[in-house]
Amino acid sequence: MTTVDTTPSSTARTGQLSSGAVSVDPRVAAFLAAFYPLPNAGLLGSGDTGRYAFAAQQVTTENYFTLRLDQKLSGKDFFSGTYMRDKSQTLQPGTFGELFSTVVSAREVATLHEQHIFSPTLLNSASFGFSRAVAVIGRVSGVLNPVMKDASYAFEPGGFAGSVEGVPGLTSFLGAPLPSGFIPSSKSIAWNSFQGSDDLYLTRGIHALKFGATVERMQDNQLISSNANGSYRFNSLQNFLTNVPQSFAGNSSIISPNYGMRQTLFGAYVQDDMRLVKDLTFNAGLRYEMVTVPTEAHNLLPNLRNLSDATAAIGPPFFKNPTLRNFEPRVGFAWNPRGGKTLFRGGFGVFDVLPLPYEFTITIQHAQPFVNELYANSISPGDFQLCGTAFGGCATSAFAKVNGVPGFSRSVYVQGNPKRNYVMQWNLSVAQELTSTLAVTLGYVGSRGVHQPYRVDNIDMVLPTLTSAGYLWPCGPDGTPGTTCATRFLPQGTQANPQPSVTVNPNFGRISGSFWQANSFYDALQANITKRVSHGFQFSGSYTWGKSIDTLSSTEANDAFPNGLFNQLYFDQRTTRGLSDFNVAQTFVLSVTWEIPGPKAGSSLPAFPKMAVSGWQLVGLYKVSTGQPFTPIFGGDPRGMRLEETGETPSRVTAAGCDTLINPGNPNNYVKAQCLTLPTAPSSFAAQCAPFPGAAAPAPSGTVHCANLAGNLGRNALVGPGLSKLDFSVFKNNYVKRISESFNAQFRAEFFNILNRANFASPTDNLAAFDQSGQPISSVGLITTTQTTSRQIQFALKIIW
Repeated sequence: MTTVDTTPSSTARTGQLSSGAVSVDPRVAAFLAAFYPLPNAGLLGSGDTGRYAFAAQQVTTENYFTLRLDQKLSGKDFFSGTYMRDKSQTLQPGTFGELFSTVVSAREVATLHEQHIFSPTLLNSASFGFSRAVAVIGRVSGVLNPVMKDASYAFEPGGFAGSVEGVPGLTSFLGAPLPSGFIPSSKSIAWNSFQGSDDLYLTRGIHALKFGATVERMQDNQLISSNANGSYRFNSLQNFLTNVPQSFAGNSSIISPNYGMRQTLFGAYVQDDMRLVKDLTFNAGLRYEMVTVPTEAHNLLPNLRNLSDATAAIGPPFFKNPTLRNFEPRVGFAWNPRGGKTLFRGGFGVFDVLPLPYEFTITIQHAQPFVNELYANSISPGDFQLCGTAFGGCATSAFAKVNGVPGFSRSVYVQGNPKRNYVMQWNLSVAQELTSTLAVTLGYVGSRGVHQPYRVDNIDMVLPTLTSAGYLWPCGPDGTPGTTCATRFLPQGTQANPQPSVTVNPNFGRISGSFWQANSFYDALQANITKRVSHGFQFSGSYTWGKSIDTLSSTEANDAFPNGLFNQLYFDQRTTRGLSDFNVAQTFVLSVTWEIPGPKAGSSLPAFPKMAVSGWQLVGLYKVSTGQPFTPIFGGDPRGMRLEETGETPSRVTAAGCDTLINPGNPNNYVKAQCLTLPTAPSSFAAQCAPFPGAAAPAPSGTVHCANLAGNLGRNALVGPGLSKLDFSVFKNNYVKRISESFNAQFRAEFFNILNRANFASPTDNLAAFDQSGQPISSVGLITTTQTTSRQIQFALKIIW
């Protein structure tokens, strides 16, 4: 596959930027020469950056098998058991193709099932199951750049080169491998689930009753490394070249502990399917489902009971259990008037979303006192240091300045008294049989999510004030002569005594937050047309037109989706309400199968020609859909939120030609950069507004640029490219009657994306429209990946008996 990254041009590396010449720091110059290749696929915009394209294989191998045993013990008892194992490994390239790492995953599932018939109207079914999923992500299998293992480029003692991220216009360099042979973001995960259930089925008159109960024991074991080699962020290319970092993240933990989350689920239900009259069935049921509050096997469970606490509490209770009253009513009906060709169906149900281990494992594993990750959001120019003696050594690096110093570690805050998280779903549809083999269905579905998880990677931010112009962050003198309003400073300071702005809890450098406050809304029209097999031909077409809106789409991390925004304003969900990160407005899928007629039974054709022209089958699958949304942002932190990762949005231009903000079909400039602008406020706000020193043009008359003001561009206001993909298959069935009636040696030729269409993905790697100074970023909207592979062809022989 071909990957496109963005790197500094040769002129930029000498300090000759389009905005003016700068002096390149020698440590940065050495780092660029070691890890950032020169552009080889053309320059971007003003020539400060360019595209670097490279081709590398992504190889996946998989082995899968299933065993099943069915045994009839008696006329009233039946037993079955299954076992499945699936193991795969994917080899994938890293940034700039400088290394290869693997993703190894394995799944095992074992189930036992026993059925007993008490009477013709009473049946009992009991099941026991065990499932295990294991993943090892990030083991390095090959290093193509030998400098990756040169300790002189390390950011921290005992490591190798760390990552450089967040530079507007540049692809992030994700760092060298750890000395242990894993990439810095490696994970080792093992999930075990033990399940037992019993279901009872009873028929009485018009009632078909079902009763059941289930219990599940969950074990989630994980070992995660984070920032083990260190990470620097820069808010502009100029600041990167001149060694003015925005923030530093590191890890002084010798060994990260293994975490084992434990939780138990209990559930019970009753349901009655009542056939009220011949053509009307009514369903009513009630389910109860609760889980225990998660615990940790080694009591490694930190949590700030109050957001302002200086230290985290250890151990249970993690939070108050919100699931103790989880009663879930569900109703439905099916009506076939007069037993005709029309069928009406509808239903409504309440479904609880349980607080399961996956919502917490990636936060508690990074928090004090068991792990000492470091986050410095205010560091000095020149703090980007390399440990080699030729570069000055580690003694004055950002890591050395914050290691062991209070106020830079990481903690976690989980809402102590969460509300019940549930989703209401409803649907109504009508199906009509047009012919004996053709039917259409038209329906409406909707849902409403209440108190959904709201995960923010870092809530330890500087809080703004709500004004008539929008949310405004503080600014004040920073000690620089002539600067009266700089972000990250308070207005009550003076030039002689500047007062830095203060985060929510200055005892920490980062606080991961988990709340139950998000909301979601979904409405969709669904249509389907299906033709059953006749004359060897069948097809099915489905169309969905819907919209999903929420205030945050993530449950594990605020960037769970590649288009997710970092660290939004958790205290005001009005600022985050928009299209869901996964929203796809329209989707159409058509599948067609045709069994080509062969010679009729009793044909006088000789055996070989008859076999050659019979048994052919053609299969086509076509999918077309609109794209997923995304949001252009600022690089860096112009508002002064003091966050290492931000999702700060610019404002939208309302001039002619900007009714849409995208250039469809243009992968180099998918975003209309001319339709995005810097936030402005009325001139009366001038004393409270920090300027944009890199602004390309002055603010419109009667306004001032305001770096510390929230932009008016909403979350997920732009929509990425859609998808159009045709898969085609040719099957040749060869029945061998001498072995058995059903033995089939099937030849398969399968063509994926047979038209070889380039289905571009959203430009999520190039969302920065401006850097922190307000200078436009020429790579905004550059698309570097596709949603699908190029044309893939595979041949197979499948034995069926």
